[in-house]
Amino acid sequence: MSNPDIQRGGVGQSIPHDSARLHVTGVADYVDDLPELRGTLYAAMGQSQRAHAIVRKLDLSKVRAAPGVIAVLTAEDIPGKNDCGPMVDDEPILAPGLVQCVGQSLFSVAAETIEQARRAVKLAEVEYEDLPPIFSIREAMEKQAFVLPTQRIVRGNAQEAIANASHRLSGAIRMGAQEQFYLEGHIAYAVPRDDGGMHVYSSTQHPTETQHHVAHALGLSSKDVVAECRRMGGGFGGKESGSVLFACNAALLAQKTGRPVKLRVDRDEDMVMTGKRHDFETAFEVGFDDQGRIRGIDMDVMGRCGYSADLSVGVNDRAALTSDNAYFLEQATVNSYRCKTNTVSATAFRGFGGPQGALGIEQVIDEIAYHLGKDPLEVRRANFYGTSERNTTHYGQEVGGNVIVDLVDTLVASSDYHARRAATRAYNAGGGVLRKGIALTPLKYGISFTSPFLNQAGALVHVYADGSVMLNHGGTEMGQGLFTKVAQVVSQELMIDFDRIRITASDTSKVPNTSATAASSGSDLNGKAAQAAARQIRERLIAFASSHFGVEPDKIRFVRNAVDVGSERIAFPDLVKLAYMNRIQLSATGFYRTPTLDWDKNSLSGKRPFYYFVFGAAVSEVVIDTLTGENRVLRTDILHDVGSSLNPALDRGQIEGAFTQGMGWLTMEELVWDANGRLMTHAPSTYKIPVASDMPRDFRVALYRSPGNVEDSIYRSKAVGEPPLLHGISVFYALRDAIASVAGHRFSPRLDAPATSERILMSVNELRERAAAFRETSPKQLEELQT
Repeated sequence: MSNPDIQRGGVGQSIPHDSARLHVTGVADYVDDLPELRGTLYAAMGQSQRAHAIVRKLDLSKVRAAPGVIAVLTAEDIPGKNDCGPMVDDEPILAPGLVQCVGQSLFSVAAETIEQARRAVKLAEVEYEDLPPIFSIREAMEKQAFVLPTQRIVRGNAQEAIANASHRLSGAIRMGAQEQFYLEGHIAYAVPRDDGGMHVYSSTQHPTETQHHVAHALGLSSKDVVAECRRMGGGFGGKESGSVLFACNAALLAQKTGRPVKLRVDRDEDMVMTGKRHDFETAFEVGFDDQGRIRGIDMDVMGRCGYSADLSVGVNDRAALTSDNAYFLEQATVNSYRCKTNTVSATAFRGFGGPQGALGIEQVIDEIAYHLGKDPLEVRRANFYGTSERNTTHYGQEVGGNVIVDLVDTLVASSDYHARRAATRAYNAGGGVLRKGIALTPLKYGISFTSPFLNQAGALVHVYADGSVMLNHGGTEMGQGLFTKVAQVVSQELMIDFDRIRITASDTSKVPNTSATAASSGSDLNGKAAQAAARQIRERLIAFASSHFGVEPDKIRFVRNAVDVGSERIAFPDLVKLAYMNRIQLSATGFYRTPTLDWDKNSLSGKRPFYYFVFGAAVSEVVIDTLTGENRVLRTDILHDVGSSLNPALDRGQIEGAFTQGMGWLTMEELVWDANGRLMTHAPSTYKIPVASDMPRDFRVALYRSPGNVEDSIYRSKAVGEPPLLHGISVFYALRDAIASVAGHRFSPRLDAPATSERILMSVNELRERAAAFRETSPKQLEELQT
């Protein structure tokens, strides 16, 4: 039975996503569903077919003469700034003569129909003078080609500690890129206004960035452009900066023609033209003692950034900062290389470099375990951060609220880890074709933008005279439930039922100067801003009721859909109407900035880049076929720290989805470019993401019983969007464990990510050959073979 004194939909309640009914009935409006104005044109973009070249000739005469074509746009036609780079001015809207990747935009076309526009762009005649391309991290490192300066984090003297350690190892791991594969592709609908302004409906995680870049391209100021987004059909970081290119082209064509223009790319074009997760390579040298405790470590963390900087500064910074994961690194050097290649610029993806950094150190831990013949969990425990000592990161921040030891102990017990590990060993001892593996991996994930100025948010709350409420804030909804959580905050503050609140589209004309909905900060920032706005209105109502009824403020209490004023209970709408009649302001703006941050992103120095940390752990059990490399996840147990949850149902959904996306990145999602830099896996036929049959047969997700965030976050909750993606790492190391069984777990398998069936099979075969060679080798060569 529900408590009649508690409003429906307040903080901590597992209410459905605010658009759930609209989603499942197919009536939720996305940009492409908006009614089109009369005269709407449709756009398409002409792309480079070379990875690195000078455009010697761009003949668009046949394009202009094509049926239905109304306008053609090139770099020379842009009245303002020809750039859409989010951090560095190195990413032209339309290439002015030099192309640096296949798929880079050369020109755009507006026509009467989408078919006419797409046919027309294929008629362009382009002559190129090819230049030497760079495609791989290794090539970029050899040629010292970088989009940004190399950064370094140094703590102590790593090389001295490594030299003095009882054991030393070196190695490397490569991890591939990943396509965001949002269900709704990139789209923008630009509508000219009668005063020379522009209204852009965009599927974007960053309306303010869209507003700014469109204004700059059009030669206008921000006041002349409105960017709006009610919801996205997925984003995952791919629409943080990536959406701007399409919004700018649509707006430029709309300005040129004076007609509304819609630009919607199909799946193939979307995958070819837009950024993905950065692929990385981490090389390391580590020294450690007999217990596996790391004494010194030197890491090179190399990210493939593509041809421009895009968001690589933040991604690579976070990869370097997360290269400790949950482990204390007393003497450490982390070198962060931002490699330039002639591929599409890599961009944000859920985790923003954190998963790549964490995977690198997990590889180190796993290698140590194989070298010492220990359970990797034992080595992980030996290196965990402490609470009163060994509790400062390699970049100098104290790890507050650390629950990793208790959380892992709880999961070890609830998942029956030790018994199941023994069972997999017994199963594999039978020597069959199928082999099982199990692994437990932890996570520690810092929450905040590493560019401190982004840690701010605004909100707008209107209470209407009938007691209903309108809510607007700077966050964007991409299916994660942000709008629902922020509305729950307002529901809690005003003690009104959730269904009395109307959630409206993110709109730069309502809340200005917003930050991207990214870095898992959406609820933290926008929830606090909405709370501040709602509290202003609540305090005004209390002051009014106190004056009007002659009751002391401490005798006024908000209850479900009503307010107790002394001994009298007044319905919330009645009090609001009375306040309105007495000219009380019933609208408020709220603002929030994350406190206590101390970080210089330019030098990677300071004491506090993150407001707090999220913790978690996962145990995964897998089975592989040693003849084909095929594999299945048999069971996954996850225990995740969300603080005091704003909405447990939404949080569980985020954990399940993030794990699945992380598992896909590390096991099956493989992006392949040919020798000419052309993406070959640009559709679901060739690029495989996890489906229902790939999910663990037994999937158990639990929220860690937490007293709440130690920091003053919104209702002591913790961010949940990105951190759980790291739980997918447990699947990768369970696969390594299964492979290692073919040689009795004496050697560390050679396996890079994604661990596709082909890579698993090659790893099995290589390990068998190595074991056979070992049996024919003298004991003196044991250490060399093992490393």
